[in-house]
Amino acid sequence: MLEGAVPARQTSKPPARRQTAAARPYHHGDLRRVLIDAALQLAAEGAEVSVREAARRAAVSPGAPFRHFPNRDALMAAVAEEAQRRFRVVIEAVLAEAPPADPLARFRAFGLAYLRWAMRNPAHFEIISTGRYFVHGSSAELTRDNAELVALTERMLADAAEQGLLRSTDLKRILIAGRALIYGFARMNLDGHFPRWGVREGEIEWMAEGVIDLFIAGISKR
Repeated sequence: MLEGAVPARQTSKPPARRQTAAARPYHHGDLRRVLIDAALQLAAEGAEVSVREAARRAAVSPGAPFRHFPNRDALMAAVAEEAQRRFRVVIEAVLAEAPPADPLARFRAFGLAYLRWAMRNPAHFEIISTGRYFVHGSSAELTRDNAELVALTERMLADAAEQGLLRSTDLKRILIAGRALIYGFARMNLDGHFPRWGVREGEIEWMAEGVIDLFIAGISKR
């Protein structure tokens, strides 16, 4: 009965072939993801990053990426946003294990997690921490994420001050000093400074932990 309802001339199915061709996904599956990964690889190698070069690395036609990224800034903003998301996952996991009633322990955990992430993901750190690749203010997501992370550290210090744990009540100065320490240490590692200071490759994370502990001891009444 179903066979009788379908005219024989439709068995060649030309409309189905056209629909399949139109709906066929791009052969990479997720071109946007592939381009972000290609741009990150270029940055990690110290190469010049461009949309066309990312397309070449991804083995796609030069015009294909522009459906997702109209220019280099848009591409690098997406890379930075992805880096920031990965960083947030690490921070949230570490803070989930830190004692909720001890703000200085949480502040320490945050700083050490930041440093370890920066040292293990140098290309991501370079992209989100400098203006070399794109204008940071052009990404609303990145701006919002940075503000949330700053607010998180401010709350930790405010809680520590409320509990009477800090030597100084100048929380802004402590926060900036902590930022300078963490960023400076990560930057020293990225720029290869530690060998000249007698710190071997396998000792850098151990040194990072010691430096953070020294900072915490300096701001704490304990």
